[in-house]
This record gives sequence, structure tokens and C-alpha cells, in this order.
Amino acid sequence: MYELIIANKNYSSWSMRPWVLMRALGIEFSERLLPFHLNHGDGAIARFSPTGRVPCLVDGEIRVWDSLSIVEYLAERHVGVWPLPAADRAWARSAAAEMHSGFQALRNECSMNVGIRVRLHSQSPALLADLRRLETLWADGLTRHGGPYLGGQRFTAVDAFYAPVATRIQTYGLVLANAAAAYARHLLLHEAVREWIDAGVRETFRDGPHEADCLANCELLQDLRAGAQ
Repeated sequence: MYELIIANKNYSSWSMRPWVLMRALGIEFSERLLPFHLNHGDGAIARFSPTGRVPCLVDGEIRVWDSLSIVEYLAERHVGVWPLPAADRAWARSAAAEMHSGFQALRNECSMNVGIRVRLHSQSPALLADLRRLETLWADGLTRHGGPYLGGQRFTAVDAFYAPVATRIQTYGLVLANAAAAYARHLLLHEAVREWIDAGVRETFRDGPHEADCLANCELLQDLRAGAQ
């Protein structure tokens, strides 16, 4: 059985991608959660991942690190990771790769934190440009493949790559055009995505740098996490 090394479900967007994909496709795995705040001193993640970062997939003696590499490794062994038609698969891979390497303003200004609700004091032009690109990209995928997911009727890797974005939209109250907003809501209702978010809300781990990033330009409206006052 695979073992997936992840960090806090509240914070780790990179870990979320392969986790929700494997859950959605029924690929059996065990998880090893190494919280960020416990990793700072002893480098626990580095004992599994050569980069010292999550996620990392363990398959016997094989170590696969980086979320995109993990997805491609799984695609070689399991049906349904990507859409089956070649043209749809090419689009989905391109869209996932764009998320993997792009949307820097969205990442930097809206750090992932599934358990809180905040209001941004301001949105930079770069963040607004990222949101407009999301609208265009998602509308293209939904129109091209018929929805309700970006690659068609089934949840595939491209949706897993944008699941953390849907949590950011919810956390920060980001406004998108109707089709994109509806797709984000649909992702949040997926059973695997809900399972991840619910587990993140139940976590009592807190990582200072992540907390500071999330609240740097925000007003905290609600903290839904376990142990919140």
C-alpha cells in the first residue's frame, strides 16, 4: 500500500492535491502527517522526502516527491487520474501545470487556512489578475468538457490541483464570476474535499509563520478550528 507523507491539513495546499485525488479515485493509501511546527527543529520530513518538503509518496523502496510528480506516478498505475480522451487529457495537464507553477499572487496574498474566515483589507492588481485568469481558465474547461468538473463528468487530477484554490476562495471571501464561483462551490462539496477540510478544522496544531501570513492583510471574521476561543 502507498504511504503519503503530508503536513497540516489546515495549511498544506500541496499535500491536499494528491490526498484528495487518491481519496476521490479510491486508491488505497495510509497517511503520515508531520505538522509544520514539529518539523522546524528536527527536519522530520527530510527523513522521507529528499527536498524536505511535502507531499511525498512512498511506494515500497520508491520515493516520489512533488505533487505533480506524484500525480503522474499514479497515472501510470491507475485509470482515471486524467481524463481519457487525449485532447481533454492535454488540456487538463496544462491547466494543472499552470496551477503548479503560477498564480503567485494568489498563493502569496491568500495563504491556505481552511479553518478561518477573513476579509482582505486590500487586493493587489496581481491578485485581481490571478482571479480573472481563474475565471477564464475554469470557464474554458467547463465549457469545453461539459462539466461539472474541469475535465468533464468525473473528478480528476486537474480538479485536485484547484481544490486548495476553492478553500482559499472560501477562507478569504474572494469574488468570482458566476460560473467560476459555482465550480468552486461544487469542489467544496466533493466528499474527499470535505473530508480534508473537516480534518483541517479539527486540528489543534498551529504554525506561527502560517498564521502570520494568513492574517497579515486581513480582518479575522471567524475561527472555526478546534480549540479556538
